[in-house]
Amino acid sequence: MKAITIERTGGPEVLVPADVAEPTAGPGCVVVDVEAAGVNFIDVYHRDGTYPQPLPFRPGLEGAGRVREVGEGVEGFAAGDLVAWKGAPGSYAERVVVPAGELVPVPAGVGAETAAAVMLQGLTAHYLATSTHPVAAGEWAVVHAAAGGVGLLLTQIVKRRGGHVLATTSTPDKADLARAAGADEVAGYDDFAERARELTRGRGVAVVYDGVGRATFDAGLRALRPRGTFVLFGGASGQVPPFDLQRLNAAGSLYVTRPTLAHYTLDAAELRARAEELFGWIGAGELDVRVGGRHPLAQARRAHEDLQARRSTGKLLLLP
Repeated sequence: MKAITIERTGGPEVLVPADVAEPTAGPGCVVVDVEAAGVNFIDVYHRDGTYPQPLPFRPGLEGAGRVREVGEGVEGFAAGDLVAWKGAPGSYAERVVVPAGELVPVPAGVGAETAAAVMLQGLTAHYLATSTHPVAAGEWAVVHAAAGGVGLLLTQIVKRRGGHVLATTSTPDKADLARAAGADEVAGYDDFAERARELTRGRGVAVVYDGVGRATFDAGLRALRPRGTFVLFGGASGQVPPFDLQRLNAAGSLYVTRPTLAHYTLDAAELRARAEELFGWIGAGELDVRVGGRHPLAQARRAHEDLQARRSTGKLLLLP
């Protein structure tokens, strides 16, 4: 079968299509024919060595497709079922082995591409707004990179909870996308802290959701109200360097957290509950999923280039 392989860490050029052996389903696992694989910044971090992986390896974690083979001890799934997952290494491939505990069934009305587009980014937006900082009605939230995959979904979820969104974007077209998703206000990355203060009559926002990292961290702290929460869930501009915790005291007894999806889907029951709620919103037309680009599997390099250059909006998918 065809798969993307990485022999050495580096730029997008290290993503190489290759012929590899067919996978088999071991105990507790299934083999899935991949219909769509999601492209995410964590794939970039694996590729460039920010999150070290044993070499060589096959990138990709997220996708959706049809069950091909069921391993010993697997219950609840059968050949032909449409399923999705967020944590199966090697998902940039025509077929992948997925632990049964990582699988969620995809309901009628939610296709493979849509399911693949929300397993990492949608579940992330879900836990950020419902668990890490459960947005309350009337609260202001800063959503960075609001025209991206997480940003568009997070904006919608904050709004459905009754919150207000100050979105940040880098271009007028992306600002229009953020407004279409429900953002109340849009600002640039250079002046969002000042705008946050203006919108809240000087008090500051309740929460900053930041997947950008180094470039926006300091201003994000300035945007918060006393006892506000800074949620750092990514580092698209680079990782935030160590800082003096006394800054949180001086700025108003702030909270800073660095959550990851794995800790908000600790078992199959929690994973399925979050996915079912997401799929329910999508099926009811209450959550719009934007796929900003589709690439053949062999063009994984192009997908990574577009993601890192911020040429994309919404979700990027590879279609084996």
